[in-house]
Amino acid sequence: MLKKIMRLIFGVFGGVIAYNLVYIFGFASEYSFSWQSIGEFFLTRQFYAVLLGAVLGYFLIFYLLNKLLDFIMDFELRFKEISWKKIVIAVSGLIIGLITGAIINFIFSIPRIPRIGMPLQIFINVTFTYMGFALAIHKEKDIASFLFALFARKKEEIDCPQIKTGSDKILDTSVIIDGRIYDICKTGFIEGNFIIPEFVLEELQHIADSADDLKRNRGRRGLDILRQMQNDEQIQVEIIDYDFEEVSEVDSKLVKLAQLTEAKVLTNDYNLNKVAELQGVNVLNINELANAVKPVVLPGEEMDVKVIKEGKENGQGVAYLDDGTMIVIEEGIKYLGDDISVLVTSILQTAAGRMIFARPKTN
Repeated sequence: MLKKIMRLIFGVFGGVIAYNLVYIFGFASEYSFSWQSIGEFFLTRQFYAVLLGAVLGYFLIFYLLNKLLDFIMDFELRFKEISWKKIVIAVSGLIIGLITGAIINFIFSIPRIPRIGMPLQIFINVTFTYMGFALAIHKEKDIASFLFALFARKKEEIDCPQIKTGSDKILDTSVIIDGRIYDICKTGFIEGNFIIPEFVLEELQHIADSADDLKRNRGRRGLDILRQMQNDEQIQVEIIDYDFEEVSEVDSKLVKLAQLTEAKVLTNDYNLNKVAELQGVNVLNINELANAVKPVVLPGEEMDVKVIKEGKENGQGVAYLDDGTMIVIEEGIKYLGDDISVLVTSILQTAAGRMIFARPKTN
């Protein structure tokens, strides 16, 4: 119903406009309006103009305005979906393209070329403006990523505390809880400052407050180790209040901090070790150091061990050396709880440690 009323209104509006246009442009027929000559009006140009205007208003104007309204509504919906980053990048592309076109016109004096100078100038400006806009739209993600990385890098370089590079070591949570780092530091084999980020301390505190007894003891052990290192005058420990709020994982923060400060990461976490190496960060792994200084065991060597538990495979027994190295003994389950002599058959060296395979010695 509303559409019909609007159509009638636009029809009347079109007829009125057409009637006045006929008089404005001088196409009106000579006609003096009166009730006696009203029939003659239907034969004048005014009548046909009004009729044509009413038809155009009823159909064409209503259709065009309806389409315009749909376009405005659709544009508003699409505009809401466009992020401010895309708008800024698109406008920047337009400006850069326009500036590039203006520079080319100025360098080659395009406007001064006779006859074709002005059209050629307009063509160059329009072309480069479109190119700048199109490139900005199609490469929006790449440009946004580049700008974000650039500004983030500058901010981090400004905000990051000044740490001596080269010989400094950043300690992760696992190596602090492990405790061996303190004994290694006391020997003097590792030199330089030992950096403890604030987010590592927060993780230690969270572990120390855990409801799980094992985790709570591990966290408290880590805090005790740090306290001992701080009290030792020969060990330089520095706690820095710096964080990466956009990064949630502690391991990722450690890697990022090591990249900014060019320091090395001290850890015994195998996964962190691999991730840091992939990102070009130097890593010192305590487990690798422990494996390197273990006594060399060769196949055929004899040793005395105590079988303490059953192995994974059927009939296997498991024993341990004083340094924690696992010994898998073939048919060792028969000697569970006994001290026996074994002969080493092979050695498996992995990043997580060393495993020795042996068999009971027969007299």
